[in-house]
Amino acid sequence: MGTPESEWSSWGHTFPPLDLARCREMIVVAPHPDDEVLGVGGLMSIAAASGIPVSVVAVTDGGASHPHSPTLTSDALTDIRPKEAQRALRELGLDIDPIRLGFDDGQVAANEEALTHALTGLLSGGQGTWCLTPWRGDRHPDHEATARACLTAARRVGIAVLEYPVWMWHWSHPNDDDVPWGRALTVDLDDRAQACKNAAVQHFTTQIEPLSDHPADRAVLPPHILERLLRSYEMVFA
Repeated sequence: MGTPESEWSSWGHTFPPLDLARCREMIVVAPHPDDEVLGVGGLMSIAAASGIPVSVVAVTDGGASHPHSPTLTSDALTDIRPKEAQRALRELGLDIDPIRLGFDDGQVAANEEALTHALTGLLSGGQGTWCLTPWRGDRHPDHEATARACLTAARRVGIAVLEYPVWMWHWSHPNDDDVPWGRALTVDLDDRAQACKNAAVQHFTTQIEPLSDHPADRAVLPPHILERLLRSYEMVFA
């Protein structure tokens, strides 16, 4: 079940706010279609409403979310999940299509060098451009490999990196020594941004709803997990 949201919400610890005024352009890298929305969907919506250009890079198409499903094949998921992401981004006020790199879901670490090369060619813009990637310690192999590739590529081209946790909220706990709380910055979501993010997440039906009654088709993101990801703030590590 992981750490319940009630434990996080009662923590009471506060962190400095992220200063979005320093951002000229935002490039959000997602290992799977939905990570960008779950991690920083509210921030993306706020940036778009502020006139900051936002682009999304999808490392994989998410074909391995239900590896033993009797209902949807990996090829079917690879077709469906990017479309879910496109609809979700529209809810955030982003009339864009993600750049799809097409790496195999679950095999990002094995292709980290190739991903780093691809990202080096995509990450540009110079001072004021931010690359957002999952946190390097998120404890999901695809997330961590994506973070390492982003950090290396961004260093090569000279742009800033912010890391957003996704699965950390599941396995971690308040005051966890394995989490770099000293680097944490928060983004408070106003009512509009929170509503946009909530609406966006509803488009990920292959993830938030069971595909069937079969155990292998259970929801990847049931309500108790979404509760941790749909709160009124988001966090990044600078």
